[in-house]
Amino acid sequence: MNWPILSVVTFLPLLGALLVALLVRGNERLARGTARWVALWATLVTFAISLVMVWRFDATSAEFQFVEKHNWLGIASYHMGVDGISLPFVILTTGLMPICILASWTAIQTRVKEYMIAFLVLETLMVGTFAALDLVLFYLFFEGGLIPMFLIIGVWGGPRRVYASFKFFLYTLLGSVLMLLAIMAMYWDAGTTDIATLLRHGFPLGLQKWAWFAFFASFAVKMPMWPVHTWLPDAHVEAPTAGSVILAAILLKMGGYGFLRFSLPMFPAASHEFAPLIFTLSVVAIIYTSLVALMQEDVKKLIAYSSVAHMGFVTMGIFAATAQGIAGGIFQMISHGIVSGALFLCVGVVYDRMHTREIAAYGGLVNRMPLYAFVFMVFTLANVGLPGTSGFIGEFLSLIGTFKINVPVATLATLGVILSAAYALWLYRKMIFGNLKPSLEGIRDIGWRETVIFAPLVVLTILFGVVPKPVLDMSAASVAQLLDNYNHAIAAAKTAALLAQQAP
Repeated sequence: MNWPILSVVTFLPLLGALLVALLVRGNERLARGTARWVALWATLVTFAISLVMVWRFDATSAEFQFVEKHNWLGIASYHMGVDGISLPFVILTTGLMPICILASWTAIQTRVKEYMIAFLVLETLMVGTFAALDLVLFYLFFEGGLIPMFLIIGVWGGPRRVYASFKFFLYTLLGSVLMLLAIMAMYWDAGTTDIATLLRHGFPLGLQKWAWFAFFASFAVKMPMWPVHTWLPDAHVEAPTAGSVILAAILLKMGGYGFLRFSLPMFPAASHEFAPLIFTLSVVAIIYTSLVALMQEDVKKLIAYSSVAHMGFVTMGIFAATAQGIAGGIFQMISHGIVSGALFLCVGVVYDRMHTREIAAYGGLVNRMPLYAFVFMVFTLANVGLPGTSGFIGEFLSLIGTFKINVPVATLATLGVILSAAYALWLYRKMIFGNLKPSLEGIRDIGWRETVIFAPLVVLTILFGVVPKPVLDMSAASVAQLLDNYNHAIAAAKTAALLAQQAP
């Protein structure tokens, strides 16, 4: 294309934030309304332009597309582009942001202007993370996203918001400091921070191993993997509804994206060697956090722990390094972004009405909220992985891909599917069925604004469950090239090791 569409998609929300900062003045009520509408239109226009990229994207090519490159910091350049792995995450980000703005419409009544600015800045940083093709640029976007999310949790969160926001910030920052050291070492070895060049650069095995662990420290916390997952339930519980949606749907996916963009292609020998470690951590996460979810009394905590379990399928599929495993990992992340985001929105609906997240406070909601019961059912069944919903495709492909490599790991991971059915259906029965609690007599069903929010998510959950081809085809060529390069690198490493053994 002859215009920088990727930069427009990345920085248009930042322009929206600037407009909110400059235009919103005067009467408090009028200012709140103006901030909301400017933020909504900024995110809607960004989403519309990002769909042009889908229309113009060549899914048969594994190369980076919509590439922009300009001199910037000397050693680093402003280099942007997307391929079949990153474009789905860009669309997921731009698509969910208008929904988050709508979900905050009445829920946020204090400092609305600052809230909308924080969300718009966060969108720019998230899109930039998925589109950056320079290590320094990626690091700036990746780390920059911490700041607005820290503020969203710390300013507009629940009673323990300050504790939760600092815990979130410190956990993620600590891992990323190690990644920065690895980026410096990679620059000294390769002489560049350009990601496209580094993907073709063969790093020595010693550097691969410790750089793999440095990147792993950052991405494992971000996903989060067991045992560095403990910040997530606190952050989810204290965050406002839209903050929880973005945390679960987008920020967690940055870890999985990092594994696909850096760990597997840049450190293939180390990824192959440490795959058993990933399998172990993934299986523990799937089973342990599913059991912990069964014991929760807070709806948000239950869904937060289920997110950790579902991310276990993602890491397992990615490091199986098979076509089905990686495709399943990508699809699972996209599906989980839609489904978990929708589940947090479902929690937000009843929380806005009753101001409690205790499971025991609810019961018999189907009697007063039949439409809500239907919507909640669709996302609960997708979370379980019911065939016909998007949740099934990702988990099934991840398991099939892992079965080819390691049967015991895949068999143990399958227990997670059974456990997810246990905690998700138990939650649904407790909240929706049974006798209506007296305190819920006056509760009202979802209105038109909430219907507008849920309708596209319900449609996508079912559509991708029945027709997963659009998402799988978009990433197929990039996944095939990633695997081809990975397998060649592993074969070369094995040959070099064999020759070293035979040498006198």
